[in-house]
Amino acid sequence: MSTRCTALPDSVAGWLKVNKPELLRHEKELGIDPYDVQWMEYAMYLARCAAEQDEVPVGSVVVDARGELLGEGWNQPISNCDPTAHAEIVAIRAAAQRLDNYRLTGTTLYVTLEPCQMCAGAMVHARIERLIFGARDPKRGAVESVVNSFEAPGLNHRVIVQGGVRERDCAGQLQEFFRSRRGR
Repeated sequence: MSTRCTALPDSVAGWLKVNKPELLRHEKELGIDPYDVQWMEYAMYLARCAAEQDEVPVGSVVVDARGELLGEGWNQPISNCDPTAHAEIVAIRAAAQRLDNYRLTGTTLYVTLEPCQMCAGAMVHARIERLIFGARDPKRGAVESVVNSFEAPGLNHRVIVQGGVRERDCAGQLQEFFRSRRGR
């Protein structure tokens, strides 16, 4: 199966310039940065690529401190026959390749769903500075919902976390995907 997505825009810079989302009331109350909302919306755009390939719609991007896109990805474990091909891992791999370095210090990872333990562990090993996620995962979430992997004793790196960015929209993508699957 192809790992190309028909939903992708011609250029990320062009897409970001046109897409200037307004903060929702609860996002203002939480002190969420509009810049983070913009990148989350791009991650949601990538999640549509996963759904196009009949994968669980999760999208992720890694951005450096200057706001440059280093890596992007969407869920691809089924199409790639790779249980580790979660959106976060795909984006982290792309960013590491681009920088020619396995350390991604000073970066922010955006993902539409709260990461699992594997992805949280990869973020610690990569030294991701910030994690911004959308929907919480009450069954497998390893950052806030089920367990907080970043607070495990003995870790030599801590990730700054902001959850709930475009939470309703991210959760809605997932709900719509599973609703349509049940309807088949």
